[in-house]
Amino acid sequence: SKPSIFQIYKYSILLLCGNAALTLGRVAFEKLTELDYRGNTYYTVKNLSLYECQGWCREEPDCQAASFSFVLNPLTPIQETLCQLQNETSANNPAAAPQRSVNLYYMVKLQIRSENVCLRPWAFERVPNKMIRGLDNALIYTSTKEACLAACLNEHRFTCRSVEYNYVTLQCHLSDSDRRTTGQYVQFVDAQGVDYFENLCLKPNQACKGNRLYQVPRIGVADDKVAQYASLHYYVDKELQVTNEAACRLACEIENEFLCRSFLYKGPPIGSQYNCQLFHLDHKTLPDGPSTYLNAERPLIDDGQRIGNYYENYCEKSLGTSHEQLPVVFDTTDDPTLNNLTRNDINCDKTGTCYDVTVHCKDTRIAVQVRTNKPFNGRIYALGRSETCNIDVLNSDLFRLDLTMSGQDCNTQSVTGVFSNTVVLQHHSVVMTKADKIYKVKCTYDMSSKNITFGMIPIRDPEMISITSAPEAPPPRIRILDTKSREVETVRIGDKLTFRIEIPEETPYGIFARSCVAMAKDSKSTFQIIDDEGCPVDPNI
Repeated sequence: SKPSIFQIYKYSILLLCGNAALTLGRVAFEKLTELDYRGNTYYTVKNLSLYECQGWCREEPDCQAASFSFVLNPLTPIQETLCQLQNETSANNPAAAPQRSVNLYYMVKLQIRSENVCLRPWAFERVPNKMIRGLDNALIYTSTKEACLAACLNEHRFTCRSVEYNYVTLQCHLSDSDRRTTGQYVQFVDAQGVDYFENLCLKPNQACKGNRLYQVPRIGVADDKVAQYASLHYYVDKELQVTNEAACRLACEIENEFLCRSFLYKGPPIGSQYNCQLFHLDHKTLPDGPSTYLNAERPLIDDGQRIGNYYENYCEKSLGTSHEQLPVVFDTTDDPTLNNLTRNDINCDKTGTCYDVTVHCKDTRIAVQVRTNKPFNGRIYALGRSETCNIDVLNSDLFRLDLTMSGQDCNTQSVTGVFSNTVVLQHHSVVMTKADKIYKVKCTYDMSSKNITFGMIPIRDPEMISITSAPEAPPPRIRILDTKSREVETVRIGDKLTFRIEIPEETPYGIFARSCVAMAKDSKSTFQIIDDEGCPVDPNI
């Protein structure tokens, strides 16, 4: 039988509703840690869990943001929670300044058009008015912040771990790095009108580019002080009972309901008490970083609970990738003389550790390799650049530090072709001791000009051709093509493109292109592509 008119309308309505849901996108949240925005609070309730508070905001159509505080009562000591739902928030205004608020999460509801929005409490961690220089993989332009975040979730060329969105220029920077994956200290740069976002929809095996390790954070604060702060002031995302520390570590490694970045193991199980706590926080998430643990006050009443051992996610820095830096091949054969050295040798320290340091001078960097006679724990860094040019070494007898030859990251000095730097081998993560070693490394490059002479090749003069007419000069055609020779309209930084100038062949004019200049939209910045002779200015382009 034929469908009735009512049935046809019913299917049309269902189809329209489906398209509307796709247009609006999926509900997701961005989270800010210890930052609070002004808003109109229409509902307040105490002693809710974090996930109940956020769940209410997710289901409430009027809720635009949720503020969740978990302040420690020093007399108990127990966290007292407060959930506030807001139907208006200044967080959506890029010019609004957030207020610092200890032990608080601020969650803003978003509509993101992506099938890859994860079913987690929040999809992104937001840090307002901050950016990190030099880590971008792609630059695109989007009309909204939500479109920029969707581009990160939809990115398939690389794992998008962080985003920077400029509300003024509408630039959306995508990166496969974040504050942890670089393997070295990363410092934020103040940038008014630019927000930094970290992707929290990553799978556990995507959190790091290389190996994902867990270690006690070496940040210059006593281990027990950090562990006590975590046990009192961190909000527990999940807790369970495990048989040993390795089981607690494994639980954090495979956790899929949120991106687990740290855990607290309180010791062997006692009765039915939980002894393993998992957190999405680490010291890099906190606005004050390591100083957070120094400023915390101890509770007035000691409840006698175990403090335990606190560990954080650590991304082991890889020795290089195809797109990051060229490989350096070292001789891996053992040096028999290394084990025969004594503590009195200049290359040995008072702990009995002896160092065999070799230097390889490359085109763009100086590679310093260190081999030891026994496993070394500590760090190697460029003197004066311990935060931007370093490698953490964990129980290894062979490691390498790459010193950049330009820029300020490693502060390599150069004088007439001699590039030099000072490298420190340090046992402690913060304090320098007499057992540490300092090496001066140099690379000399011959940078003098060289003249190359070759014989002239005789060329017979061509026959003269007389042209009596004066036809109109044909206009050249300029095309920008992709790798498949198709014309493109929009491009991204990093795309391989061909800039083609086409001149009709059927013309009596001998025409060639020269003095080609690329110009920015503001007509102020220019870059010469082809010089007056018709040759490329930059052979790489």
